[in-house]
Amino acid sequence: MSVLNLKDMNINDKLIAMEELWEDISKDINNKKLTPNWHIEILDKLEEKEKNGTLKFSSLQESKARLGNLV
Repeated sequence: MSVLNLKDMNINDKLIAMEELWEDISKDINNKKLTPNWHIEILDKLEEKEKNGTLKFSSLQESKARLGNLV
């Protein structure tokens, strides 16, 4: 059963529907079901580093350079 008739929707309408669905689903920011466990673990580690002052940030230029080196 499909609520949306996807075959008759163009790509723009599909993207709008997807955005509306995600906006509605994500209203409950405390819903841990939206975030995979591995992501929560990474966020917890980053939060701990931020609390103890060991989290290092990069400038936009440094980040672009590192990403450019990956290609």
